[in-house]
Amino acid sequence: MSISHSIQYIMSNYYDVILGLIPLAFLGIAGGLTVTGFTLTTAVTFAGLAGVLLVGHALFVNGPVDPTSPAQTPAQTPAQAPSTAPVDAD
Repeated sequence: MSISHSIQYIMSNYYDVILGLIPLAFLGIAGGLTVTGFTLTTAVTFAGLAGVLLVGHALFVNGPVDPTSPAQTPAQTPAQAPSTAPVDAD
């Protein structure tokens, strides 16, 4: 196993970071707001909103794509299709 392959293997990607940030943001925001005097219901609501924003960003703004997707070629119309003579079955 080469060094570049092992480094690539242990490096986290964007979605791993998002999955780690969701509970950290939830606990941090809920705890911080509770300590500053907000009610627990309000603190959990804002913390949940932060988690929803993180998931929404990961899904819709920076959505997963297939990096090796083949180039799509437009379908040929009958006029563009190669002409072949009909085959006689006689």
